[in-house]
Amino acid sequence: MLAYLIRRLFAAAVMLVIIILVVFCIFFLVPRWAGVDPATMFVGKQADPAAIEAVRQKLGLADPIFAQVWEFFKGIFVGRTYSGGGDVTECAAPCFGYSFRSEQAIWPVLTDRFPVTLGLALGAAILWLLFGVAAGVLSALKRGSVWDRGAMIVALGGVSLPIYFTGMLSLAIFSYGLGWIDGSYVPLEESFTGWFGGMILPWITLAFLYAAMYARITRATMMEVLGEDYIRTARAKGLTEPVVIGKHAMRSTMTPILTMLGMDLGALIGGAILTETTFSLPGLGQAVLKAISDKDLPVILGVTLITSLAVIVANLLVDLLYAVIDPRVRLS
Repeated sequence: MLAYLIRRLFAAAVMLVIIILVVFCIFFLVPRWAGVDPATMFVGKQADPAAIEAVRQKLGLADPIFAQVWEFFKGIFVGRTYSGGGDVTECAAPCFGYSFRSEQAIWPVLTDRFPVTLGLALGAAILWLLFGVAAGVLSALKRGSVWDRGAMIVALGGVSLPIYFTGMLSLAIFSYGLGWIDGSYVPLEESFTGWFGGMILPWITLAFLYAAMYARITRATMMEVLGEDYIRTARAKGLTEPVVIGKHAMRSTMTPILTMLGMDLGALIGGAILTETTFSLPGLGQAVLKAISDKDLPVILGVTLITSLAVIVANLLVDLLYAVIDPRVRLS
């Protein structure tokens, strides 16, 4: 297990370095290859030449590529100093960039909005795992029954309906119509009840989409697992059906579920843009939309790095959970 953990940590570190290099190339090298001055992407094409040149000097865009890459890496881990024309700007570690439009470092902006997106992603993940996996398992055990057909029809509807439609529909019914839920976001530090009330509809809306997908995957995987030889052996040994399903079948069924969870949860932590926009949640998704509208490139760059890091961490945790639920991983 220790060797497995070390290998996975090393692979995650290598992947993180590769992603940082790719992000650097996308935001700094690709525009230059396309004939676009990266400095204009930070201050806007309508800025005067003096402002563009000042940003070029501050960001070191005139330096050799290797020097730029080194400064980019160093800024993330130990901080960075932007200097040019006698003007010095400090960006403390971790420096994910500096917005010359809002005159502030990107990291505080991300950390201010990150808890909102994290709460949305985790709350929705708990709901879609509970209801999606349970519905999929019951459908596999009652294959061809009314429950199976009904659950798959609902799952198909959940996959087909867009989030903004189900989100607006839930607001119209439960918030504006019945008045059961306020629907407005309240920070957790101000009121837990208000925060929970403002998050319940976004959780349900987001979980409805993913629970539908997880139910379909769970059903297909469970039916395949139930046909394996070791399941027939377990039943032949006289084990009760709950033990066969819960202890043996579910372990193999959860492997693809965990794989999906790592990818989905990591991507959502980077910002559930449609859900946050529909319910006016001040998360990373809203920050990205505002940055695109304002052409604030450093914010987009910072959210891209956060999303990539979240996917790496989520998949690392999933790899460790593999070893917990599947003995074959530990033995290998």
